[in-house]
Amino acid sequence: QVQLVESGGGSVQAGGSLRLSCAASGRASSIYAMGWFRQVPGKEREFVAGINWNGGNTYYADSVKGRFTISRDNAKNTVYLQMNSLKPEDTAVYYCARGRRRFGDYDSRANEYDYWGQGTQVTVSS
Repeated sequence: QVQLVESGGGSVQAGGSLRLSCAASGRASSIYAMGWFRQVPGKEREFVAGINWNGGNTYYADSVKGRFTISRDNAKNTVYLQMNSLKPEDTAVYYCARGRRRFGDYDSRANEYDYWGQGTQVTVSS
């Protein structure tokens, strides 16, 4: 069983920054694309950022472009999401996920990911 554990969430004021981390349980995760998603109660989970298996390509939702940066350190089996200039509308539970395909590219569709972390809460006050 692959396990993903997010950390780094918390409460910040608008304009502040947070850095989320997602640690994977096994080295095999280094050959899969990884993504960050977020979800507000009562709404569908939405794509935030993705990175391909070797970190060479990244993709962002329009709502976070220029503010968030996804990166990965395959030697540490960890993916990061640096969040700057946070806005109240960024408030959500953030999840990291592993893509289904070995040596895969990023994908914005949630059903293209097969393992998910437990989520970490991010709250941004105005």
